[in-house]
Amino acid sequence: MVQYKAPRGTEDFLPDRLPLLRFITETCRELIEGYGYLEIQTPLFEETSLYVRSIGEVTDIVEKEMFTCIRGDTSVTFRPEATAGVVRAYLENKLDKIRPFRKFYYIGPMFRFERPQAARQRQFHQIGIEAIGSNDPRLDAEIIHIGCRCLEALGIQDAELYLNSVGDRADRDRYSTALADFIRPQLDSYCDDCNKRFERNVFRVLDCKNQSCKAKNKEAPACMDLLGETSIEHFKAVQYTLNTIGREFKIDKGIIRGLDYYTNTVFEIRLPGIGARDTLVGGGRYNHLVEELGGSSTPAIGFSLGVVGTMLALGKAGIAESYIGEDPCPIYICALSEEDELAAFVLAEELRVAGLKVDLGFEGRSLKAQMRQADKRGARIVLILGEEERHKGVVQVKNMEAGGQQEMPQDGDLPMELRRILAGRG
Repeated sequence: MVQYKAPRGTEDFLPDRLPLLRFITETCRELIEGYGYLEIQTPLFEETSLYVRSIGEVTDIVEKEMFTCIRGDTSVTFRPEATAGVVRAYLENKLDKIRPFRKFYYIGPMFRFERPQAARQRQFHQIGIEAIGSNDPRLDAEIIHIGCRCLEALGIQDAELYLNSVGDRADRDRYSTALADFIRPQLDSYCDDCNKRFERNVFRVLDCKNQSCKAKNKEAPACMDLLGETSIEHFKAVQYTLNTIGREFKIDKGIIRGLDYYTNTVFEIRLPGIGARDTLVGGGRYNHLVEELGGSSTPAIGFSLGVVGTMLALGKAGIAESYIGEDPCPIYICALSEEDELAAFVLAEELRVAGLKVDLGFEGRSLKAQMRQADKRGARIVLILGEEERHKGVVQVKNMEAGGQQEMPQDGDLPMELRRILAGRG
């Protein structure tokens, strides 16, 4: 018989793992909303051309990692990242005309067809923010600071912030020339992929995973050393703002970020000791993307936080174990016989309508087996209903924490009495 498995590079979030996922997403959601960001939800797939145009045709994502579906003359791709879709929504809904400056956040799955490994899957969750419509360096600092605060709010205190600047278009043109001049004399010693990328997009040579190529690239010129005055002043202002609020950072001239749309400030927040994939948050400015997707010249900046990597970090820090386990159900109803099961069902619904969280058995088990199930569900109160209780209009209320059992009427006061017990006053 065929045994089906989850597709390679995906995973099931069973009920005992979902509390950890919710802890991460809801903690970040609350913090991000505190800075005035509003949630946006875009489709899980977009026209393929959107990603080709925004990410860059000569990138590993476009060439090797996109999940693309073609039907007739329609080609759509499951989103490998969210920024392009957010900018598309911003323009399509004419938000640039209504109120150009917008602060968005998103939470959801992304998709990339790559070799699965720790903290790198084919379906993965990201939390991200996008601020569109301002080139204020204080906004750069805010975005960076939020990324750090998200990790700190989750209990990750040892993450390190690294900054760089990749400059504007003029800076990138100068850097492209300098990088090409550095690589060209030794191009024959680079791998085949690098030779193909060199002519199409020299920056992609820096993304090569070949160890020999990586070693040579360490000697390449740094973009930061070729910045113009405007880019230098912007980057200085970002650093000054971060210093003013006490946010420590280091400069890493090697940060380029993997997507073509980045400009000026780029950053990574890393956690040493969790393996090769130690970047939990990454982002930066993309001041030309809105224009490239059909809008007017509009600056923007954002970041994404990898949820799976953050889960691994929380596990190594001993924090995750507090959030592993099924959510408890505080009240469980046991029926003594088959004749009592419908009455138990009705009582459960009455209590739920009153706002209480209630579960009951559907397997026709004995009272002893039902009590075991109630314990597994983390019930703090067990209600026992039999023929005598039905005739009298009462229910037996067993306090699983304090011990003891008492009879209570099945009237309008029952929900209030159960809340009193759950609050520790019973």
